Amino acid sequence: MNPVHSLQGLVEHIGPRLKLRWLTPPPAQCCPLVKEVGGQTSAQSLVGSLNCIHPNRLQVLGQAEMLHLADLSAPAYDETIERLFSARPAAVIFASDITPDPVFFDYAARTGTPLLGSAARDAEIVDRLQYFLTHALAERTTVHGVLLEVLGLGVLLTGDPGVGKSELALEMIARGHRLIADDAPEFARIAPEVLEGSCPPLLRDFLEVRGLGVLNVRAMFGEGAVRQHEALSLIVHMRCFDNEGLASIDRLRGSLSTRTILGVAIPEITLPVAPGRNLAVLLETAVRNQILRTRGYDAGVDLEDRQARAIAGASR
Repeated sequence: MNPVHSLQGLVEHIGPRLKLRWLTPPPAQCCPLVKEVGGQTSAQSLVGSLNCIHPNRLQVLGQAEMLHLADLSAPAYDETIERLFSARPAAVIFASDITPDPVFFDYAARTGTPLLGSAARDAEIVDRLQYFLTHALAERTTVHGVLLEVLGLGVLLTGDPGVGKSELALEMIARGHRLIADDAPEFARIAPEVLEGSCPPLLRDFLEVRGLGVLNVRAMFGEGAVRQHEALSLIVHMRCFDNEGLASIDRLRGSLSTRTILGVAIPEITLPVAPGRNLAVLLETAVRNQILRTRGYDAGVDLEDRQARAIAGASR
């Protein structure tokens, strides 16, 4: 299978949906969709309609573009086609079953640029390719932990080995929440402030619990116990504390902080692990509290405001 970040890989993965077909012979060599210039990734746009000023790696030509080209004078037409191919796009895609003029095949052969055709409209091609490439080419990293969906939020459990991440995850699954990935969840930055977490295919549905071995969560709990991906909203770091350590935690604010992954700041709380603490209830409560924070409510600030109003009222 070709790499997903190559032109051939794109045709394999999304070609059937868009009914993409090769108008020129498929390239023998892998064609990367992202250019590197001097060791740096080019800022060139990946996909879009005809653009000779800021050329796209994948140039899509629909009816509007072909009408525009037909209205040009012969010199302007030739200059536009030359500029289109001189930008060295990864491919030129003709929408709506358009049959390219012979000049396109001449320039394609001269520059080694593949031509593709599709029955889909240009707007659909651009939309689907942008969505596909956003995910396929997103910056990625793997973080050790267990990724769950709890009350609709993506929650990453982290902590030292043996602290009880998998046991807590198993209890959360038994309470109706869903497993996304155990041990090695993969995160992709799909938007400036959005990290999407998923599970590597090899580990999908599996959860390792010390003493029980590897469990297939889907087989044991059903389809509703697993989920393929979710946006990361909260990190819960599990840590063992002694009595002195517990006493040092801010009782008003708790242990809320942030952790940066791929340039995105994610809220993080430290969940003390100690005998007698119901971690599943605490985790659910932490998620509910985070939901309130995203809606603009902070219980600590509310309490401080009440105290301030009470003091102000007593001083009158």
